Amino acid sequence: MKEIVLGSTGIKSPQNAFGALPIQRDDFDTAVKILVRAYEGGMTFFDTARLYSDSEEKLGLALTGNPQIRKNIYVASKTMAKTPEEIRQQIKTTLTNLKTDYLDLYQFHCADKVYAPGDGTGMYEVMLELKEQGLIRHIGITAHKIGIAEEAVKSGLYETLQFPFSYLSSQREIELVALCKERNVGFIAMKALAGGLINNSKAAFAFISKFDNVLPIWGIQKMTELEEWLSYFEQPAQYTQEIDSFIKEEQAALNGEFCRGCGYCMPCPQGIVINNCARMSLMLRRAPSQAWLNDYWRKAMADIEKCTGCGKCKTKCPYELDTPELLKKNLADYKDVLAGKVKVEGGDVL
Repeated sequence: MKEIVLGSTGIKSPQNAFGALPIQRDDFDTAVKILVRAYEGGMTFFDTARLYSDSEEKLGLALTGNPQIRKNIYVASKTMAKTPEEIRQQIKTTLTNLKTDYLDLYQFHCADKVYAPGDGTGMYEVMLELKEQGLIRHIGITAHKIGIAEEAVKSGLYETLQFPFSYLSSQREIELVALCKERNVGFIAMKALAGGLINNSKAAFAFISKFDNVLPIWGIQKMTELEEWLSYFEQPAQYTQEIDSFIKEEQAALNGEFCRGCGYCMPCPQGIVINNCARMSLMLRRAPSQAWLNDYWRKAMADIEKCTGCGKCKTKCPYELDTPELLKKNLADYKDVLAGKVKVEGGDVL
């Protein structure tokens, strides 16, 4: 297993890390078992956030509250605070939840601007304050907009960048990885499965392994998912000609705009479940399950008719998608599937 050093931080981890967003959907017992198994299986980097409801608490209960384990792992969290005082409050909550007295990495979460010393916000200065106090060891930033990401890397102020990266990424995003390497900024890859649209873990892992400065944090909710990623410690997936051909087919199939399901557009004033309804066509074909056609999702898709075109989802989309238009297209396709005009094959959806 290749090991990755996150830029100037010195943080060294196997190229196979744990993204702790999905465990907020597990009960505590399940989450703890998954986290402990991840550690025992070889994972040493764990990424969470204050936004992820009880994810920090579960991580604290499973791993970081144990001094014997804490010294062997790296823990990253994030803040979406908008004022210095909010950051001071949130770091206290985060450290309490994680049962630790420091974070290895603290990140501005889903940044819509690049905070800098002297910009009048005091946001970067408070991060330096926390670092001086020993509460955090390194300062990072996460972004979904590539312009923000590029600005952050070029600023020289951030030790790590967390950004969506997968085999569906554009050339500009690949160049962003190269820029991070050039500037010695650690690159943490989120959305390495494109929000669930990539369903071939071997191809996903093999693609990431081509880059010697990228640390993927796989979003894990089930023990079966974890075991799949842990299997690559013993037999890392290699980037073969077969995988290259497969990825090229995938890139052609998913060329254009598509919803990653991140949910930053939510909540919708009309109650539309945007983060799944705006990508239903792809989910029917790439994550096939009869569940997508049950009464709940039929009603959820019908709710698209309530869209007033207010555009709030569009302004909040980190990928700058025309979300209302995507919703309309997905509803039309869904109706065709229900009417039998379109046959969707795969899994148990017919």
